[in-house]
Amino acid sequence: MLQITCPWCGTREGVEFHCHGEAHIARPENPAELSDAEWGDYVFFRKNPKGVHYERWTHDAGCRRWFNAIRHTVTDAFIAVYKPGDPIPELPAEYRDAAAPQTKETK
Repeated sequence: MLQITCPWCGTREGVEFHCHGEAHIARPENPAELSDAEWGDYVFFRKNPKGVHYERWTHDAGCRRWFNAIRHTVTDAFIAVYKPGDPIPELPAEYRDAAAPQTKETK
């Protein structure tokens, strides 16, 4: 069974959690000034990497709080979990060349 560590509750079974997709996506500062194509890109397109991915999760069957996780999509290994607003943890050496933080700025 997949085990996930909630930053508030500790390690629990994976069925208690829900992934909500890519983390660290900045909302456009002036959405009214975007073209339809630019708005569509913001709303609908996300990265789907094979490897390290930065994600948003909730602990639905526990504290119901949101948190961020760095997960390897091939092995399903959780590399790190951290609270929203906390700095992004540094990747361990074995993952550093696999990915950089996935923000719109790094596109």
